[in-house]
Amino acid sequence: MKVAIAADHGGYKLKEEIKTLLASMNIQTEDFGCSCEDSVDYPDYALPVAEKVAAGEFDRGILVCGTGIGMSIAANKVPGIRCALVHDTFSARATREHNNSNVLALGERVIGPGLALDIVKIWLETEFQGGRHERRVEKIAQIEAKHTGVK
Repeated sequence: MKVAIAADHGGYKLKEEIKTLLASMNIQTEDFGCSCEDSVDYPDYALPVAEKVAAGEFDRGILVCGTGIGMSIAANKVPGIRCALVHDTFSARATREHNNSNVLALGERVIGPGLALDIVKIWLETEFQGGRHERRVEKIAQIEAKHTGVK
């Protein structure tokens, strides 16, 4: 599995902890920034991760900002992205099983690193169930195509 990861200044510390977890899981990772806690604009970091995942260059993406909200909004503007803002383990599992989310957004100022790492691990290890959920994910793609012209 290949994972693209990025954060803004509000998620920098948690991003670094997640990178350590990914390395321990032998998951290939590319960091798209930022590289310190100096103030930056989250869309500048969400966009390349979302584009790389949508293009199939990475299997999944992880985005971290202060709340996860801005990153998730920005990532979901990219056709083909199903970014889930998650702050609990139940949702981490459900968004993979039911929504086939391909990008995870987390808020460093919302949850602690222990819970965040549990969420990441569950999210990465959970498979999409398909079946009735496949139909629903396809409907999301149809809505996207209708409004963007992207198929």
